[in-house]
Amino acid sequence: MTQQGVRWTADQVLALAPDAASRKAGSKLGAAGPWSETGSSDEGTVWGLCKGSGSKPYQTVIDIADAAGPAYKCSCPSRKFPCKHALGLLLLWAGGEGAVPPGPPPDWAGQWLEGRRQRAQERQAAGAAGSAAGSGDPEAARRRAERRAGRITAGATELEQRLADLLRGGLAGAEQAGYGMWEETAARMVDAQAPGLAARVRELGAIPSSGPGWPVRLLEECALLHLLDQGWLRRERLPDGLASTVRSRIGLPASADGPAIRDRWLVLAQYDTADARLTTRRVWLHGTDSGRTALLLSYGAAGRAPELALPVGLELDAEVSAHPGTGQLRAALGEQFAPPAPSAARPPGVTTEQAAARYGEALRDDPWLDSVPVTLDRVIPAPDGESWQLADADGDSALPLTASARSRPGLWRLVALSGGAPVKVFGECGHRGFTPLTAWPEGTGEAVRLW
Repeated sequence: MTQQGVRWTADQVLALAPDAASRKAGSKLGAAGPWSETGSSDEGTVWGLCKGSGSKPYQTVIDIADAAGPAYKCSCPSRKFPCKHALGLLLLWAGGEGAVPPGPPPDWAGQWLEGRRQRAQERQAAGAAGSAAGSGDPEAARRRAERRAGRITAGATELEQRLADLLRGGLAGAEQAGYGMWEETAARMVDAQAPGLAARVRELGAIPSSGPGWPVRLLEECALLHLLDQGWLRRERLPDGLASTVRSRIGLPASADGPAIRDRWLVLAQYDTADARLTTRRVWLHGTDSGRTALLLSYGAAGRAPELALPVGLELDAEVSAHPGTGQLRAALGEQFAPPAPSAARPPGVTTEQAAARYGEALRDDPWLDSVPVTLDRVIPAPDGESWQLADADGDSALPLTASARSRPGLWRLVALSGGAPVKVFGECGHRGFTPLTAWPEGTGEAVRLW
């Protein structure tokens, strides 16, 4: 199928927006009025000129067939990625065959595309050269790894002593000491080159005085942190898979070393989380042939969206390679053999009771796991006092929704989609409850993004 035969829905386009303001502004530009000289190619390129406030229109071009998701170029000054003009052009293209006619790209669009192809070839060549260089000096790489391992060991040992001091003095001392104590400890873990430990220490600092039962939550998290410390200090005694999981949780980088699995990967969900330094994008995939679930991670500097963008509900014919670690679902996206295309595929679902059991089983392989990806079949959103839950339509069990899910507009979108009838819902199930990310109504309805 050529790219001209693949049409996204408006929801799939708007799912690429970096924020609500961009979705609103892009929607206003999704009509033909402000656009001129639009066009598209069978290779997956869309371009056009958008009238702005100045005398010169903005030049906008999009490479839809890029393996990491759509790539964008616009002459507007916006720092958002994609900008409202790129979203508007995609909405116009998604509206139908005649909205953006086929044809050869203009010079300004063709130059950008040619530059992208050339840079991609250069990166591929540089990566191959880097791999060759790295394999040429394994002794230097081993010494660097040993030095970092030594720093992490020193940091983990120091953290063990600090946790012991906290418990010896009583948890009330954590409330009196304030956040500064935790931030200083986290900084020490950063110096030890253990970013995973630093992140968990910062999370501890937010627990004291956070509401009823905070001492219990603090003790639980301290126990998990102690377990991770001990896992690192005794990593040589662990099975290979669990040792890889510990290294990953500590923050040591690892390349995807699993065999490349080619499948038709359904994009189940995509959402961003951000802090002052980094935006992390999570993309969940389901292999329609293999039945595997995979997690793609992409990062962007503060204020910028990550480059990887795969619209929910589309399907990729691509290769995916797994990262090491027992129970780890993270993977890397490899070669893509066709542009993302609409799909009628749906992931198989389970009951709420089976979902809870699946999380319990996953904790055996990764005790630090917050949640697992699960598709619930035939559930109905229902109020539960001041909270909400997803109840089995054909049983008497239910899963509570997480506090974050209850506070987002996606809950009301899910309630409206259900209307009291069963729906299929994909999300993350963990010790805090269930977070719905995508839903499908009964029958052949399209995926509805909830986050």
